[in-house]
Amino acid sequence: MTPHLLIRGGTPLTGEVWIDGMKNAALPILFALLLVREEVTLEGLPPVTDIETTLQILCKMGARLERISPTAIRIHTKNTDPDAVPLKWTTELRASSYLLGASLGRFGRAATGIPGGCDFGTRPLDQHFRLLETLGATVEQEHGILRATAPGGLHGKNVRLDFPSVGATVNGILAATLANGMTVIENAAREPHIVDLADFLNACGAEIVGAGTSSIRIRGVSKLHGTRYRIVPDMIEAGTYLCAVSATGGKMRLCGVCPEHLGAILPPLRKMGATITVSENHLTLERSGSLYGTVLETAPYPGFPTDMQPQFAPLLCMARGGGRIYERVWKKRFQYTKELEKMGANILLSNDFADFRGGDRLVGTQIHATDLRGGAAMLIAGLCAEGTTELCDVRHLERGYPNFVAKLTALGADISYVQN
Repeated sequence: MTPHLLIRGGTPLTGEVWIDGMKNAALPILFALLLVREEVTLEGLPPVTDIETTLQILCKMGARLERISPTAIRIHTKNTDPDAVPLKWTTELRASSYLLGASLGRFGRAATGIPGGCDFGTRPLDQHFRLLETLGATVEQEHGILRATAPGGLHGKNVRLDFPSVGATVNGILAATLANGMTVIENAAREPHIVDLADFLNACGAEIVGAGTSSIRIRGVSKLHGTRYRIVPDMIEAGTYLCAVSATGGKMRLCGVCPEHLGAILPPLRKMGATITVSENHLTLERSGSLYGTVLETAPYPGFPTDMQPQFAPLLCMARGGGRIYERVWKKRFQYTKELEKMGANILLSNDFADFRGGDRLVGTQIHATDLRGGAAMLIAGLCAEGTTELCDVRHLERGYPNFVAKLTALGADISYVQN
């Protein structure tokens, strides 16, 4: 039986929320463990299904795992086997593409199923392949399996990405960390999870400079040592709660955040009517007046994140004057708008933008979580809607939001699980 969520809307959210570690930072760091032959302690791992799937993949490969708490582990990957990858499991996870860079860097060969995750149409790995091939690898795809080999080893080179792809940047860092010589990645992704990966590897003895800028330099080292490391807080989880409280009204204190990572998220919320006060590692948000429309345009970090645009959509549906979202990263990301229309939203879709008429009255009905962030948008819409909303396919939410229902319930949301 598949669990659904029943959401009874109309209640302002009030209270305090602590933010967990960032899933998008934890996943590359977990695969980076393959490069380390000593014990590592990781803290701040978000308890979500994508993390659990990754840990199971590593264990199937031979990693020795000890769970210290729901968010902390000790792990040793000295005796891992690249030929023992459970290929079927890798198809459930977009981040499984990081096996290519990590296994190539450690073993000179890698195999993974075609990476899964959210379905936004074709999300090509061409930049990953070109980067790895420049470093000396051969990458082939056959019968749904990606295989890469580097019998002559990997060698540092200068590479310029066509687009600042997070995934390609991660794979480049992983592959170059133990490679011979210097690798320079130009037009690299600048996201906080790129910085977190580099900080982790440097804590293990890597020589990486420039993470967080568009030019990253990696001087290959012969080996890495163990360390203790805490994953950076999740800016997308934080932004999602900020949208939920802005949408429903109320007041929230958000704790354990890195406010500097929210630089593109806070201004549009303020423009839409939220009052936000920022401190060193927490912030408060209150919205008691009207919602006002705005225009958003996604872009690579430090621009407005594509992973946040669906969560803003319910606000634009209800806002005075409506608004527009330009999607410049994943053009297929507007799948969720059909679910909002079931609730009474008026949305006009074009090739790369969505227009929201605004002033809409959302009404509860049965809707589906189309993907991870689209599912978060649907949950927010249900919290604002009149009556009861039944949200199906909540497994998408469980991939990326730790204890989402419990945290929202603590803020006063009326949400319950049902089995259908």
